[in-house]
Amino acid sequence: MISRKHRFHDYGSLRHVYRHGVTTRGPSFSLKVLENPKRDSYRLAVVVARKINKSAVARNRIRRRLYEVVRTNENDILKAYDIVLTVFHDSVIDEPVESLTSQLKKQLSAAGVLAKRIKK
Repeated sequence: MISRKHRFHDYGSLRHVYRHGVTTRGPSFSLKVLENPKRDSYRLAVVVARKINKSAVARNRIRRRLYEVVRTNENDILKAYDIVLTVFHDSVIDEPVESLTSQLKKQLSAAGVLAKRIKK
């Protein structure tokens, strides 16, 4: 789980990201990103609708898995960004962690959030 300082605390900020953020879409979830110069670190929200899975346990499991993937890669995030992950496919609950990590990194790189690594 990510720390409290990396979570959203009100719906107004989410609404701002939805209106003004840059969207990238992958096979299982979409990503909205907006740079936030007022903060010193990133904030993250994972949105899983009841339409995806009726069980709250399953929705929370999806949410926790994605929070953990971001937490393990948080050192690569360049600046203070507001990031909203919107899950639109139920397969995330059974997908291997490596697959989720690669998909998330690809989408974060496309949005310009991750630092580009130079291969030697």
